[in-house]
Amino acid sequence: MTHPPPKPDRSANPLEPHNLLRAYSLGAFMMADPDTGSHNFYCCDPRAVLPFHAFHCPRSLRKLIRRKHFQIRSNTAFSQVMRHCSRPRRADDQPWISPQMIAAYSTLHDLGFAHSIEAYLGDTLVGGIYGVSIHAAFFAESMFCLPQRGGSNASKVCLAALVSHLRNRHYLLLDVQLANPHTEQFGVVNISHADFTQQLQNALAATNVCWYPFPSDEPRP
Repeated sequence: MTHPPPKPDRSANPLEPHNLLRAYSLGAFMMADPDTGSHNFYCCDPRAVLPFHAFHCPRSLRKLIRRKHFQIRSNTAFSQVMRHCSRPRRADDQPWISPQMIAAYSTLHDLGFAHSIEAYLGDTLVGGIYGVSIHAAFFAESMFCLPQRGGSNASKVCLAALVSHLRNRHYLLLDVQLANPHTEQFGVVNISHADFTQQLQNALAATNVCWYPFPSDEPRP
C-alpha cells in the first residue's frame, strides 16, 4: 500500500534539494504523475529493503562479474543514467521519472547526495543504477540495461557493485521501496513501516559514513 508521508512539507517546491532530502529522511520518496505532471511524495507499508547479509548473487551473475565483461564506474554519467531509467520498458508503462526530477536529482548529485553506478562496454553506457545517499542510508531509485547494445544483465552487475560498495563503506540500510519478482531474487524483503522507520533512524544517526572512494575493481560476488 502506497500513501502520502505523515509529515509532508508543502511550503516550497518539492523538487528543491532541501525538500527532497527532508522527505527521504522521513522515509518518503518522490514519483511524478504522468497524467497531471505533479510531483508527490509517497511512503509504503510494507517497505522493501535489501539486507546486506541476505544479498543473493546467482551463479550466472557471479560468472559474469568474474569475467569483467563490463567496466564499472561511479558518478560518470548520472543524468544519463536517470534519462535511461525514465524511458518506458513496455508499451503500457507509465513513466514516473519526469524531466524536472532528472534536473532536481542532478542537483542532488552535484551536492554529493545522489549517486550512480554505470556499466560500460568500451565507451558505451549499457546499464546503470542510481539513488540517494544520506549518512548510512542509500535509497535505490531505478536501474536500466540496454541488451540491444550488448548490455544484457548490466543492471544486475551494477546492483552487485552497489551492494558491495555499500557494505564496504559501512552503510546500514539499502532501501528499494517496492518489491517485485525481479528484485526479490536478490534477497529483497518486505518489512513493516515501523521496522523501516527504526532502521532509517539508525542509519541517519551514523555520521561517519561516506560514499567515496569508489574502488575501480568492484563488484565482488
